[in-house]
Amino acid sequence: MTRQTMPDIRRIVETDSRITDFQRRVYLALLDVPRGATVSYKELGNRIGCKSARAIGQALKRNPFAPDVPCHRVINSDGRIGGFHGQRDGEMIDRKLKLLASEGYIIE
Repeated sequence: MTRQTMPDIRRIVETDSRITDFQRRVYLALLDVPRGATVSYKELGNRIGCKSARAIGQALKRNPFAPDVPCHRVINSDGRIGGFHGQRDGEMIDRKLKLLASEGYIIE
């Protein structure tokens, strides 16, 4: 998928039949996280009425719209970087860090 504008990607997520209703809620809530900001798995879950950070992580692992739906902006509650595309280290985490840095997020 090519980079989409925010209204375009929101419309795509709202109408895409490949994703579940739960995934749709996660991805739409994630679109509200501004560039350069992060949200925890727990907080993203709270925003959609889900108490399972693990369920949020599983939905993000299956995100077919990345990076237009910016799952790289989701981190652990303690500020650690967390996972990315189902990985906890290696190339995918390096990619997550680069995406965050490109948005101006300061990584400690």
